[in-house]
Formats: sequence, structure tokens, C-alpha cells
Amino acid sequence: MRKIPFSPPDISQAEIDEVVKVVKSGWITTGPETKLFESRIAEYCNVQRAVCLSSQTSCAELTLRILGVGPGDEVILPAYTYTATASIVYHVGAKPVMIDCKSGSFEMDYDKMEAAINHNTKAIIAVDLAGIICDYDRIFEAVERQKRVFEPKNELQEKFGRVFVISDGAHAFGAMREGKMCGEIADFTNFSFHAVKNMTTAEGGAAVHRSHEAIDEDWMYKQYMLLSLHGQTKDAYTKNKVASWEYDVVDTQYKCNMPDVLAALGVAQLSRYDKILERRHQLIKLYNEELKDLPIQVLNHCDEHHRSSGHLYFVRFIGKDDEYRNKFYNMMAENGVMCNVHFKPLPMLSAYSNKGFRILDFPNAYNMHKNQLSLPLNTTLSDDDVWYVLETFKRTIKTL
Repeated sequence: MRKIPFSPPDISQAEIDEVVKVVKSGWITTGPETKLFESRIAEYCNVQRAVCLSSQTSCAELTLRILGVGPGDEVILPAYTYTATASIVYHVGAKPVMIDCKSGSFEMDYDKMEAAINHNTKAIIAVDLAGIICDYDRIFEAVERQKRVFEPKNELQEKFGRVFVISDGAHAFGAMREGKMCGEIADFTNFSFHAVKNMTTAEGGAAVHRSHEAIDEDWMYKQYMLLSLHGQTKDAYTKNKVASWEYDVVDTQYKCNMPDVLAALGVAQLSRYDKILERRHQLIKLYNEELKDLPIQVLNHCDEHHRSSGHLYFVRFIGKDDEYRNKFYNMMAENGVMCNVHFKPLPMLSAYSNKGFRILDFPNAYNMHKNQLSLPLNTTLSDDDVWYVLETFKRTIKTL
């Protein structure tokens, strides 16, 4: 029996060599390697600047803080997502407004989203689930139509003159839609480089934004730097390069910078990322072909309009419930194939049900969750591994 892990990191000699180089350099915290990684991410995403921090969550929270989202404000987001999408809204003192899925879809119902926009709404966080970019055309249409109710609370909000559109791009680094890269579509995009992601720095994330006349690039970058390093005006690397140690702390802020020793992993991973994406799409194509005649629903990862990052391979068992899905999961595991479930809708989690959210109010999200399973999809899989997953899957579906 084979042992097929769900999502191990793909680490090559290139990553090892880059990390060793940084360790030997004597500079392992935030410094030249992190700055190099930031510049290469910006180039890859077709944006002017990128900021690398300790996680997607820290990137997303600092983005909200820089935009001035706080107490009295509302942030619209899908009920079908991971907790990080919503927890940051509580962190800044704002109120999350959850939107159910559209029937038969993992994306939120955009009509309900538009109807939820009011004078308190300051941002919409869309989730590029499984690495598939959302319908941002529809989202931008909604915020443009609702500009009349937007009430800005600071100069940046006034210059935008509408609700901010933010992408939770934790799954979607490298995805494309209508010729544009994830990162240059939403106003602001936050990526994850956690250990299970396509491209990893073990822990880490990046924040990017598309160009806008209201954004001064140097000012924006400086805000992320200040917020991520205690509000200090010079980091250790800067102090090491100049003749003066003198610095100031302009506010009591946070500590969530990315160190060079982790950025080294990212620099090496990004250098071979196109091949990583190519392999993921080869696996998706094979899965699609072999499973096409089974009573399941899968996601569209590629067509003439878009290409996903190929992060997750969702399967939905048509007409089945969570009991069937859980039995299926267990039987796959008993045969050495580790699957996963993405995700429990937020109202099913204690943190949110304790705040008054009820899954009964989100029936479409529940229906998408109850029979969803994620198959192993990673670039450490050999062709033989993939065939074993497929054979095990087919045998299990016949058994149940």
C-alpha cells in the first residue's frame, strides 16, 4: 500500500542552496533577500511594489489598517472560506458581513453581496478559492453602482470614492484571468506562502496592489514597514547600512516581518514556479480525464478566459451528504491516500456561531460543504502516485 500525503512542500536542492547561502551570509532576518523576493513578486504579478510579511493574515490585516477600516465599518466576505478571511475584520474592530454561496457554486452570491453594500461598508474581501480567480468584473460593477452610498472616513477612502475590493489570494499566486495576473486585478491582494501552498517560505505572505492614482507607492510601502515592525522608522538592515543608529517609533504597532532565511526559500521557489504550475495542471488534466464519467462535480481550472494556480482539486459527490463524504475520506485514508475538506463554512465554527451566525442562514454554503472532498494535488506526486490515487478513488466510489 502506498502512502500519499495530502500536501507536502516541494523542496529541491535550489531551495537548500539558497537557504545555506543566506545562513552563511551572516544576515538572516529581514534584509537583502527579502527585498529581492519582494521585487521578484512584484515583477511576476505585474505590479509596482510587493511587501513580504509573516503570513497572508498579517498582510490582510495590515491592509485593512492602512485603508482605515475600523470600528463602525462593515466588511463583506463569503461564508465559505477559512477563518483568516474573517478574523482580521474583528482584529481591526469592524463587523464582518457574511454572504452565502450562489446556488451550486463555491463563490459568493454577487447579487446578495451587492444588496449588502451600505453606508457602513468599506471593503469587500473576495476569496480566490482553490486558486480560481473570482468574478471581479461583477464585484467592481457592484461597488461602482453603489458609490452613491459610500461614506469615506479618511483621505485615501475619499480618493477611491467607493468600497475597496480586496482579494484573499491565499490559494491563487500565479493564477490568471482574462490575461491579468492575480495581484493586478483586485485593488489589493494578499498571498500566502504557508507550507501547504504551491510556493512556500514555510510561513509567510505578500501584499500587493494594482496601480491607482490615489496611491503613492513609496508612502504605501512605508506604511506596511511601519506597521510590521513596531512603528519603528528604521529596521535593522537599514541601520546597518547607514552611519547613524538613530531611529524613532512613531506608533505602537506590530511585529510580522519576513526574515531573509525564509525569503530564501521563496526566491528559489519562484525561480522554478512556472514548472510547478505546469505540473499541477498536468495532474488536474489527468484527474479530469479519468474521473469525467463518475457522478461527481469538479472545478474548472482552465479555459480560454482563465487559468488557476491549480492549488486544490475539489470533488463534490452529487446527491450525497456529509456522512457519505466522511466515510469516503476514511476509506481513502485506510488505503494510504490522505485527502482533505475545504472548508467548514464559517457559521459552522464555534468562533462564529458564538457570535450569532447560524449555518441555517447559509444553506447554499452548507450544501457545497457537505459533500466536498479535496484530493491530493502537489508536485511531489509521481505519475505512479497519481494513478494509485485514481484507482483508490474509483474503487472506493464503487464500494460505497
